[in-house]
Amino acid sequence: MNSPEETGADVPGPTKDGTDAGRSGEPPGAARTSPVGRLAATVERLRREVRAAQAEADGRALIELAKGILVERLGCGPAQAARQLAELAEQAKVPQLQLAVEIINQAADDRLSEVTSTFLSATEQPPKEDAPAVRLRAAESGALAAGDSQAVADSLLQHALTPLGAVAVAIWAADADGSLSLAGSAGFSAGEARRWRYVPPGVATMARRALSDRTAQWAGSLADTGLPSIGHAEHPDGGRVAVPAGSGGRIHGVLEIAWPSALKPQPPQVVRQVEALAELCSHTLETHAPPGDCADVRGTADVCELIDLVDGLHDPALVLVPQLDGQGRLTDFRIRHVNGRFLDPAGRPRGTVQGALLLEAYPLAAGESGLFQCVERVYATGEPFRARRMDLTALVDQVRLSAVADINISRHGGTVLLIWRIEDETARLASLLQHAQRLGRIGGFEENLLTGETIWNETLFDLYGRSTSGAPVPLEELAAHAHPDDAVTIGRFLRTVLHHRRPASAAFRLQRPDGVTRHIRVVAEPVLDADDRLFAVRGAYQDISAQHWTEVALAVTRDQLAHTEQQAHERARLTLQLQHAIMPPDRAPLRAPGLDVAVRYRPAETEQLVGGDWYDAVVLSSGLVLLCVGDVAGHGMEAATSMVVLRNALRGLAVTGAGPGQLLSWLNIVAHHLTGGITATAVVGLYDPRRRVLRWARAGHLSPVLVRDADATPLPLIKGILLGAVPEATFAEDEVQLEVDDTLLMYTDGLVERRDRSVEVSLRQLLTAARTTSGTLDHQLDRLLTYSRSDTDDDTCIVGIRVE
Repeated sequence: MNSPEETGADVPGPTKDGTDAGRSGEPPGAARTSPVGRLAATVERLRREVRAAQAEADGRALIELAKGILVERLGCGPAQAARQLAELAEQAKVPQLQLAVEIINQAADDRLSEVTSTFLSATEQPPKEDAPAVRLRAAESGALAAGDSQAVADSLLQHALTPLGAVAVAIWAADADGSLSLAGSAGFSAGEARRWRYVPPGVATMARRALSDRTAQWAGSLADTGLPSIGHAEHPDGGRVAVPAGSGGRIHGVLEIAWPSALKPQPPQVVRQVEALAELCSHTLETHAPPGDCADVRGTADVCELIDLVDGLHDPALVLVPQLDGQGRLTDFRIRHVNGRFLDPAGRPRGTVQGALLLEAYPLAAGESGLFQCVERVYATGEPFRARRMDLTALVDQVRLSAVADINISRHGGTVLLIWRIEDETARLASLLQHAQRLGRIGGFEENLLTGETIWNETLFDLYGRSTSGAPVPLEELAAHAHPDDAVTIGRFLRTVLHHRRPASAAFRLQRPDGVTRHIRVVAEPVLDADDRLFAVRGAYQDISAQHWTEVALAVTRDQLAHTEQQAHERARLTLQLQHAIMPPDRAPLRAPGLDVAVRYRPAETEQLVGGDWYDAVVLSSGLVLLCVGDVAGHGMEAATSMVVLRNALRGLAVTGAGPGQLLSWLNIVAHHLTGGITATAVVGLYDPRRRVLRWARAGHLSPVLVRDADATPLPLIKGILLGAVPEATFAEDEVQLEVDDTLLMYTDGLVERRDRSVEVSLRQLLTAARTTSGTLDHQLDRLLTYSRSDTDDDTCIVGIRVE
């Protein structure tokens, strides 16, 4: 009986309930001497021995293969080849297995040799028993010795992928319908493999993307791709790679490898190593047949059966077989057979095309149309391809001949079936004409005047509301089916066509048997024989009811618009007259002792924008001078009438002797209660000529500008809400002491307002213009209006005073 040291039972480990045998409170020797512990240690030892035996068997197979190569190259016996291998390994100071793999690589000169040589040349690691060359050849040996894809998956994971850090591998077989079946897997749980045993066509996975794109898909994390795949619950953040597995231009499946954690970008040597492993899988997948699938069409007898099937089709068809070069790569497809209904776009006979290579018969198929790429893709993936109205271009005697066809491509074992239906141009144009007549509600006719026969199409019967089984209406009976008021128009139309023999058209109202009246336009032309005699008339009827009623609606709309424009123009004219009556643009200057007063009013350039800007300058009975400007919100008649109310109210309130703040408080009550709730801005000032003092207040308006000694500054902004915003409001007052030659400017926003800049920027431009000295006050106001940069087309008021 083995000792505890030999069985490994002296190593403490977790118990069945998850606790540590050396820390559970029991004596340390309990786990070693228990029957379960001894049995577990024995099982683990036997597993290690089995894995070592498998590795030794794989290595022995490679060594025996190297011996066979030496026997063939040196012409010696097996024993002498064995001694030669041992001596060479001793001289090179490398293990025999490493030397055996190098001998196999030199003799094979295949993809694995290329990959391992590149990998070893890029590294400086000393030779080891588990070097990449040994791993790849061991994996190849296991794959070739395996009986199915499941054994291949086990061999790849054990020998080649585990050293790369991978924990699981899946081998997918591509089926003819575009689905994927799990041919083998290793590292995934049995339940996960059962759930993913079949992936229907069209389901997006990592393997599906690799199959569709025919390129390797590398992902640092499976979660980053957003695609489901086998093991996504076990390794959601692990790296993943899916590589197409194929040979000879045909993809048989996909090799998918999973890592436990995020995968960093791999060096080219590892990428090529994975691609070589995928090529190993393709040899096993080539013979894989999913349950229920028929066998591949490979032999001549199977191709003949497909040819017999193609000959029974009603559409033109070609049977294509792949053409491979010396290295097994797909280069072209040979047209093995074309059926009896085959139509060449260039008009060549069948014998010229049959037997030729696809790119020789149709060299442009690899370019503009993409036909060759479609055939190549179907052969590689097995997924059928269908397209409508694909351009087919042939090159015959340096002349490009084109046709349009519906394409159907499918793979049948090792052959490709190409079906195309070339579109008849005449039939296509006739179909387009029918659709145009139906959409345009156009019906055609032809009437033979010699035989009396009249031919209508179906659309014309529908326009007349008659059954197609009924008789068409000849031209001479047209007036009987029209509105009586249109008889003159129809008579003129018939005389032009039948007697003057000239093309003509007419519009009339057709009265159908069902009581519906349709507006119809008829166009006809005479048909003359060789002797210039009239023998037929042909033409068309078109239902223009929708167009007629649209024109009627447009006419009504135009009348309404003209009436509305006339009303608006009249309203604007009255508003402008009212405004000019209150504030004439050219008003005589106001005379006040010791004060020069000038006002300017510029109406809006557009009559519809006539607004509520107003001003006033009047000498009160107390000797004070009332100065004010204001702006009522809005435009039109309402703004103008509101302006009149506020201006007259302020004049009446000013005789009370109240200050500007109190005047604005009363004016706010007027705006809020007596004018329908308007809002307005205003600035009011009372100037005392004796003391040269201006008391002023503002209601949401811009402050006046004081010009003194070639310097222009706005007066300090004092508190004051706009008029009409609240029922009651108080307004602050301020005083400014004026000096001789001082100029004070009150204005509305129409002088400075611009759409593309702020009021502050416009105000700075006004101050710059005001600093420019002018001879008289009138000249200064005219200059401000002339050089104003306002672009809102609003009306503008300016009141200016200059102390004398």
